[in-house]
This record gives sequence, C-alpha cells and structure tokens, in this order.
Amino acid sequence: MSDIGLHKHLIGRQGSRLALNTPVLVIDRDALQRNIEAMAAFARTKGMALRPHAKTHKSVDIAKLQLAAGAVGVCCAKLGEAEALAEGGVQNILITSPVVTPQAIERLIALNGKIGQLRVVADNPDNVDALASATKAAGKALDVLVDIDPGIRRTGVATPEAAVALAQRIAAAETLRFAGVQYYCGAQQHIESFADRRAAIADRTDYLRRVIEALSRAGCAPEVVTGGGTGTHRIDAELGVLTELQAGSYVFMDKQYNDCDLDGGGGKPFETSLVVDAHVISANSASMATIDAGFKALSTDGGLPVVMDGAPAVAMFVFMGDEHGALIAPDHTFRIGDHVSLAVPHCDPTVNLYDAYHVVRDGTLIGIWPVSARGRSR
Repeated sequence: MSDIGLHKHLIGRQGSRLALNTPVLVIDRDALQRNIEAMAAFARTKGMALRPHAKTHKSVDIAKLQLAAGAVGVCCAKLGEAEALAEGGVQNILITSPVVTPQAIERLIALNGKIGQLRVVADNPDNVDALASATKAAGKALDVLVDIDPGIRRTGVATPEAAVALAQRIAAAETLRFAGVQYYCGAQQHIESFADRRAAIADRTDYLRRVIEALSRAGCAPEVVTGGGTGTHRIDAELGVLTELQAGSYVFMDKQYNDCDLDGGGGKPFETSLVVDAHVISANSASMATIDAGFKALSTDGGLPVVMDGAPAVAMFVFMGDEHGALIAPDHTFRIGDHVSLAVPHCDPTVNLYDAYHVVRDGTLIGIWPVSARGRSR
C-alpha cells in the first residue's frame, strides 16, 4: 500500500504522528517554513539571487514554497529530477551536471520546449557542439553555463584558458546563449570550523576571480556566477563574487551541517526540520533497544543519526542491518513501542529512500507530500 493510502485517514487527527507506520520520513512544517524564509531573507539582504538545489528535497511542493518565498528558480543535479519538477509546474531550472549522451540530450531539448527557462552546464567542447546541433534542429535557444572545476576533478573545465575557449564556443553557436559560470565547492561545505571553512573558500574564490577576469578580458564576462551551498553561504556572500546561491540542505539540516559552525559564532541559523521516526521493536537487553530503522531507512555516508526525541539525547545509534538499528543508553529502560525520532546523517540520500514526506504540526499529520523526483537519477 502507498504511503498516502496507508496514512491518509490520519491527516488532521490530533496526535496522529504517533500512529504513523514506521520507519517514516517526517517534516516539521513550521520549522521548514522558517528555514525557507530565513535563507530567502538572507539572499535578499545580500543582494544575491537564490536558486535552491532541489537535489536535497526532490519535491515539487517544497520547490514551490521556495519559489513563493523569492527564489528565482531551482537547481537539479540530474535531468530526471528536472523532468519531475517540471511535470509539477516548476518553470525555471538549472541542471548542474553535464547532459551529454544523445538520448539524454533529446530529453533535454524536449524539456527546454516545455518550461519557461532551462539552463544547463557544460565542460567539454564536444558537448557544446552536440547541444548546438540539437537546439538548432528544435528551434529554441538554450542557456549554457561553463562549469568550472574548483579542484576536485569531478566536473568542470580545469583552467581559465579552457573556460574562455568554452565560453567563446557557446557564444558562437547560433542557438546557444552563454549565460555565465557555475562554481560549486562541495569539498569545503562540511568543514566544521568556520575559520577553516572560510580560509578554504577564500582560496578557491581567488581562483574563481582569476577565471572571471580571463573571461572578461576575452569579452565573455559572465552574467551569472552560480554556486555555493548551505555550509558556505555566509562566506560566499561576504566574498562578493557569486551572484546566485545554490544552497539546498538548509531546508532540512542534517547531522553533517548541524556539526558545522555556520555563522562563525556557534549559532544555529536553521532548524532541524527533517527526521526519521521509528519505533522500538525489541528491548530484551539492559540499556539497549532495537528499532525498525536500519540501512534501508537512513543514509550511511554522513555518520550516525542523532536522537532528537523519544530516548536520552546521549543514546548512541548503531546500525544493526538492513531493517534494524540499535539504541544504547546506559541506565535507561526502553520499552517496545517507544516512539523515537532521529536526525538523519545526510538528508539527500536519505530522502531518496522514501516515497513521501509526512508533514506534521504540533504532533498532528497535516499532509503527505510525494518525493516527486525519488529515483529520478537518469
């Protein structure tokens, strides 16, 4: 049975969060809204456009809340994510990974014909030529940004000279428009110390300045400089090079970002709005219990989940297999049926494990939102 079919009857019933079948992905509706509004206000204050990364939430409903709060559009990591959000009515999308195969470019061109504004990144001249040929045949121009490698060698051009050459190639194509550059420093986002993170981003931003200077000298000054993330948003704004902010995880705040000093003063500018709810299913050992959430319920690449409610805050989580996890809390007596909420280690891959968000307010289920782009990684 689908999540909607399983839980629809609980919507609006007071206290119905406790009646959800678990493990289940839960959003605190009010905390989510406060996070959305806080980042939107920050971007406005700093004179930056906000283009949140939807790879975090993969949700039409959340994307529309971000747009309503002032975002200029959204980012998607994959073409399939962009298609899913477009199907839900999102009209302004940047795809932040290159789209290169003939079959994918065919879908890209079809999507470009359906929404108001589609942008894509490129880092290879052959890809630019393929995009130019496809858009010419379709008859609608496409915005293309040069993806710049910040040093991790994942995607992006490797030198300022390569950036200039690619920008000129895009600009020379009849049905392509050079729209700017993308520069995402993913490796620096989770440096826990604010000072260390700032030093790392300042160094990478100096390199970005050199690339922009080279582009400007060649007559290709970028209109848009897009990048950044939740971990560096304040630093990026201070450094003043990015024009567009791609932060994504701020809507939820997982363990990885909660471990970071985001503002330099140890404050918490965003709240944990996303948790996985679980239940104790076995409690036959002293100070230990087994819950119904394991590898299939929580991402494993960001450390261990953190107890938010239902057990002592000092309780340690241990993965016990695909379906099970253990909570260990000295001097605490667990009982079967205990309800436990866990802050997730890494929100993006955890979200991709679920079909729907269960949206709650004050312990009551108020809505069920599909994870619109779940599994849309092609």
